[in-house]
Amino acid sequence: MKIDKNSKKSIRSAFGNALCQVGELNPKVIVMDADLSCSTQTQMFAKAFPERFFDFGIAEQDMIATAAGLASQGKIPFVSSFAMFVTGRTYDQIRNSAAYPNFNVKIVGTHGGITVGEDGASHQALEDVALMRNIPNMTVVVPADSKECDEVIKYAALHDGPMYIRIARSNVVDVFGEDYHFDMHKALVMEKGSDVSIFTNGETLVEVLEAAEILKKDGISAEVVHVPVIKPICSNVIVESVKKTNYAVTVENHSIIGGLGSAVCEVLCSEYPAKVYRIGINDEFGQSGEARELLEYYGLTAENIAKRIKSKLKD
Repeated sequence: MKIDKNSKKSIRSAFGNALCQVGELNPKVIVMDADLSCSTQTQMFAKAFPERFFDFGIAEQDMIATAAGLASQGKIPFVSSFAMFVTGRTYDQIRNSAAYPNFNVKIVGTHGGITVGEDGASHQALEDVALMRNIPNMTVVVPADSKECDEVIKYAALHDGPMYIRIARSNVVDVFGEDYHFDMHKALVMEKGSDVSIFTNGETLVEVLEAAEILKKDGISAEVVHVPVIKPICSNVIVESVKKTNYAVTVENHSIIGGLGSAVCEVLCSEYPAKVYRIGINDEFGQSGEARELLEYYGLTAENIAKRIKSKLKD
């Protein structure tokens, strides 16, 4: 699959625009932020619907608890902040106030992963997917580009129940065309292959697609599977792919503990045991640096992914 890496767009702007669209269609939609609306781009909704936008300041726990209360009265609150803060500081409120009663609260964590960049380890959420997918009733989605983010936000506004949606700080490459339709229940085979199955999502999808092209030149046929929904995960597509290749690789801008890699391992462990090699952040914190430098340092660029897979296939 050929990708134009110069076609980058702000996925956060796509999020802000989608909020305005669902807000126009449904007056029950409310947006909350924690003093970061310029960064998260919820400021777009604030300008369009000031009476339905609430800035809670640096009081994330209060924001989630209030969102749960509003949801209990039929509102549809979208709650947003940096992924680190909207999941880490608020875990108790998300678990007990939103998910336990199964309230219709939508949590959007922006600035996920190491590509937060210069803000460093304190702001780089590498555990957020693990935290959210472990909570009963919670749906977890990691869109790959602006079009998919738009589709996911519109789906979330119609879906009943708590959701966590994780998006990147960085501008992301266009992968999907205007005709793309998000399917909550199906992972997508982006490239067919026979030697190795590579599962990924979010901003690493474009790196994996490029890595597959590099591997092809070396005679390795890689099947690339995009898994935007980590919970509930599409086990059928995962198993079908690995039955062909007998080797799974996962790539994610997240800790290899508890995220996509762990979810794929769980599927294969119970349904089709096979080798799994997880590429992501090992059991460590991030650090400060430019986004591209950090992707290279942690082995998440296309060249590094291809090199690591080639080395593993030789074992």
